[in-house]
Amino acid sequence: MTKTLPKIKVCGMRDRSNIDAIAALQPDYMGFIFYPKSPRYIGVDYSGENIHHLSNEIKKTGVFVNASEQEISKAASKYELDAVQLHGNESVELCLMVKQMGVEVIKAFQVDEDFDFFNVKPYTEVCDYYLFDTKTKAFGGSGHKFDWTILNQYDNNKPIFLSGGITVDDVKDIFKLEHLNIYAVDINSRFEKEPALKNVKLVADFVKQFRGE
Repeated sequence: MTKTLPKIKVCGMRDRSNIDAIAALQPDYMGFIFYPKSPRYIGVDYSGENIHHLSNEIKKTGVFVNASEQEISKAASKYELDAVQLHGNESVELCLMVKQMGVEVIKAFQVDEDFDFFNVKPYTEVCDYYLFDTKTKAFGGSGHKFDWTILNQYDNNKPIFLSGGITVDDVKDIFKLEHLNIYAVDINSRFEKEPALKNVKLVADFVKQFRGE
């Protein structure tokens, strides 16, 4: 039985032409950051037309950090989001409210050598996936990788997004993590020319290697 390849999420998109070029590579998820302190923040007046035209095969994902239910709901409606990634210290209650909006919920956790996987347990019923990222003060996008052996402590109870400093050189190492229930890999800052502007060739190389094309 052939194991299904993990899906690919390209996060931190903003520029329309760059969005279209990356969309042509057919990632499974495309992430748009709604966190004002991020250098990849899309801004308050971002046009929904930059996103609405995307194929239904690409899940439009809004990334939020400690936002209110109202902010998330408004953005989910305006941008027709398929998934919401909660990348801060969101409560179980907020995750449940977001799930009731009818979108996929990805709950992110920042991992370091002291991370206790017991912390993810309360979120089991209120999200679809966990995302494990490198612990930073800036809530992601650091370009740094955490020690993946820490994930050996994870019980694989829920499929995960693997994030944090992934590069085109990591493909073989990701495939060695067969014991992990990896649903998707999340690439971002290590594939950029500048914040929110992806190097299309680098992303294309990653996609080609990852999918064995």
